[in-house]
Amino acid sequence: METREKYLLVTAGGSGTRMGAGMPKQFLPIGGRPILIRTLERFIEAVPEVHIVTVLPKDHIPYWKDLCVRYQFDHPQRIVAGGITRFHSVRAGLERVPAGAIVAIHDGVRPLISAGLIRRLFDSMSPECRALIPVLPVTDTLKRLERTSDGRLCTPEDGAPAPDRSVLFGAQTPQMFYSEDIIEAYHQAYDTAFTDDASVAAKAGIPLGWAEGERFNLKITTPDDILLAEAILAAAPKGR
Repeated sequence: METREKYLLVTAGGSGTRMGAGMPKQFLPIGGRPILIRTLERFIEAVPEVHIVTVLPKDHIPYWKDLCVRYQFDHPQRIVAGGITRFHSVRAGLERVPAGAIVAIHDGVRPLISAGLIRRLFDSMSPECRALIPVLPVTDTLKRLERTSDGRLCTPEDGAPAPDRSVLFGAQTPQMFYSEDIIEAYHQAYDTAFTDDASVAAKAGIPLGWAEGERFNLKITTPDDILLAEAILAAAPKGR
């Protein structure tokens, strides 16, 4: 049976402008520990042997190193300076990932993912399933609207129907790949249609597999998300 090393490429290159805080959101605390440290610790809990590549804004790398010392986070990691977009940040991180591995590409601000989901995704990878994306069905009723020049919402003039939510799913991370496949995919030229790693892989012709994600695997983007994450942590059984 094929044995591959396991890598985590965690993207934490954002500035967090929507958070309105004085520092990037990945460094803000939830439950007394920085979000990014909590994210990494969840992967280490699930896969202790995981190799970590952490992609950060260049100017914040010294601050991150200080945080790791302050919170006694000493798991080995390769730290990489991010690029001008998420695409360029992932490309830079993949330069530190060897061929012949399984790489999980994960948002650094999704700290509530369960160790069980991480293990399930890694364990599901095989020569028959070389790319695996966690998704959740869309549950809200969707409306197709347009925004006017003065910021108001209105019904589109073409009268096209709203999307059918029964066939719509929201993609999460970690998005899992055989490393040689996704490294090659990231040799493509940048395209504004690349919204996640799955879209990069799809354009390169990599067949995608799909797995059930988790409702609490939320991406922390706004101050309300911080409050929700704190509540989830407080309510979670010890050791979750």
